[in-house]
Amino acid sequence: MSAQNKVIITCAVTGAIHTPSMSPYLPVTPEEIADAAVGACEAGAAIIHLHARDPQTGKPDQRPEAFEPFLKSIRQRSPAIINLTTGGSPYMTVQERMLPAKVFKPEIASMNMGTMNFGLFPMLNRFKEFKQDWERPFLEGSKDQVFRNTFGDLETVFEELGPNNTRYEFECYDTAHLYNLAHFAQRGLIKPPFFIQTVFGILGGIGTHPDDVMHMKRTADRLFGDAYRWSVLGAGVSQMKIAAMAASMGGHVRVGLEDSLWLGKGQLARTNAEQVTKVRQILEGLGLEVATPDEARQILQLKGADQVAI
Repeated sequence: MSAQNKVIITCAVTGAIHTPSMSPYLPVTPEEIADAAVGACEAGAAIIHLHARDPQTGKPDQRPEAFEPFLKSIRQRSPAIINLTTGGSPYMTVQERMLPAKVFKPEIASMNMGTMNFGLFPMLNRFKEFKQDWERPFLEGSKDQVFRNTFGDLETVFEELGPNNTRYEFECYDTAHLYNLAHFAQRGLIKPPFFIQTVFGILGGIGTHPDDVMHMKRTADRLFGDAYRWSVLGAGVSQMKIAAMAASMGGHVRVGLEDSLWLGKGQLARTNAEQVTKVRQILEGLGLEVATPDEARQILQLKGADQVAI
């Protein structure tokens, strides 16, 4: 099978949404994050999407020195494509958020494509006890917190990361974000093929109904034609359902403990690799083949691991 017809699995191993008290399996320390990334790649993930955390408290940490230990370990132990967040946390400035990608020049960096509400507070209905002082205020604060990604912010990231030939995982939480992306493409600040990650199930973004998935796909098709590569992530319980739906429509998929802590109903995922294995079984059950890291580099036209600063 041609590489172009294979499915790329991205694994987001820790993120900045869930807090450590929600699951004992959430990677927090550099060693845990590196092991999670290597395990996910061995299970079939071609791309590893990475955030950093304070190893003592588990709080999101966007300092480059927080990323460096696990980035070096992953590079030494795995052929995976490294994707660094520029989303960080809604409580950070755009300069803070993009600094790791600016320093380490990865093959891919994530880019949230619009300012939005980003409601995490409903998780307080499920989780009642917290070990760290920052966790409850972090979740409660999302009720009045705006996740800022203005046109000026986006321009800043594109202009400052552009010279590094880093491509982007364009995270689009609603159709307006696709139009924002089209705006920057028309201005020539970004170049195809566009790796578009449509996100379903975050409070403040589009929902998880099949019509929502179809609507995002139709809009992207109309705006970008064959100049983009489509991937999906479903938050929480919708993770595998959204992945299966999109894969049957020719899309790529993203899983990982950033997006969902669960492997099945009432069953916490013990590792990111478990989620990768499960989605791989779904893909192969549909008669699809999973892309290796090098095949994913070909599909997305990436610069190659020899041109990163890790």
